[in-house]
Amino acid sequence: MTTIPLIVSVDDHVIEPPNVWTDRLPAAQREAGPRVVDRPLAHISYVGGVLSWAEGDAPGDGPMTSWWWFEDLHYPMVRTHAAVGFPRDQLQMTGITYDEMIPGAWQLEPRLADMDRNHVEASLCFPSWIRFCGQALSEGKDKALGLACVRAYNDWMVEEWCGESGGRMIPLCIIPMWDVALAAAEVRRNAARGVRAVAFSEIPPNLGLPSIHSGYWDPFFAACSETGTVVCMHIGSGSKMPSTSPDAPGAVGSALVHSNCTFSLVDYLMSGVFVRFPHLQVMYSEGQAGWLPYVLDRVDIVWEENRAWGGVADKVPEPPSTYFRDHVTMCIFQDKVALQSLDLIPVETITYEVDYPHSDSTFPRTLELAGAHMATLNQHQIDLICRGNAIRLLGLDHLAS
Repeated sequence: MTTIPLIVSVDDHVIEPPNVWTDRLPAAQREAGPRVVDRPLAHISYVGGVLSWAEGDAPGDGPMTSWWWFEDLHYPMVRTHAAVGFPRDQLQMTGITYDEMIPGAWQLEPRLADMDRNHVEASLCFPSWIRFCGQALSEGKDKALGLACVRAYNDWMVEEWCGESGGRMIPLCIIPMWDVALAAAEVRRNAARGVRAVAFSEIPPNLGLPSIHSGYWDPFFAACSETGTVVCMHIGSGSKMPSTSPDAPGAVGSALVHSNCTFSLVDYLMSGVFVRFPHLQVMYSEGQAGWLPYVLDRVDIVWEENRAWGGVADKVPEPPSTYFRDHVTMCIFQDKVALQSLDLIPVETITYEVDYPHSDSTFPRTLELAGAHMATLNQHQIDLICRGNAIRLLGLDHLAS
């Protein structure tokens, strides 16, 4: 009889505590730096893959909401990003205050207790209001302030959120997305203190940045390759969610979230990045994996039939799918198709996630769901997916016993 071991979840989220930057920025930068202000939320919608909002002026203008203010930019906290604890029929797109959130969304001790309750031993957390690769900190005008904010977040992540967790929280740092040299330096700064994961955009051009085909990001990739730092790309880290039309409801985009990962994976396999950086590792979070067999087959057909005119003959000397096993890791939850396709998807490339505290999270039923979905797998496969692959990839030796 098989069992589900304690899970190492490689995609969760932390709602940044209000004091992350006010405690760490120099006094001269605190007034413009990130801070929390409770204000009404007059309007919010998520249609056509676009989240839009308007801030109210008076208490009657809408529900009271915790806003992050950064320079003159204002970002509301949304209930779906701190959804755990609410019944499913109350997960509307609306504002939320810190007092209304489940404490584990932003406090360490309650988070560890929720992990115990949910059969999770360790967790890697993406950021929230600064978005999934910290790109909100690139939107301010003062880049010196932005860099100080990036470093302050990373210091909090390493020293407090992870440093006080007894090894249960896995550090994931961010980079200054606007400057590749500074990005590479931040990777090296954090690697020197044991960090082995960095958040990056799945499709940088969606942020107005150069593509991975341009060569611009090579110093960043070099720093990651040389330090053993895994490039972690969460769906939506290009600040653009998939949709079919400007008026499509949010559920359409939610069903299509894997498509950004699909586009990004083809980018990497066709770019020659893995040829130039043979030790580089990338990981896709919340993108699932059931779609992989067709895409891996298709890129090889295109490479075989069309490489002469397709711009890849001099960049990718081997069939693109051959680079997948050695360079790419996928993260799944509730992906029954992937688990039924392990004859086509290398089991060594699949990890597991809980997505706490988002609306897609399997909390607190993760053990039950994992057991049901993995019922036909053998123990070796289950152990690799639930924890072994993550431990190997991220160098989590303290969890290996």
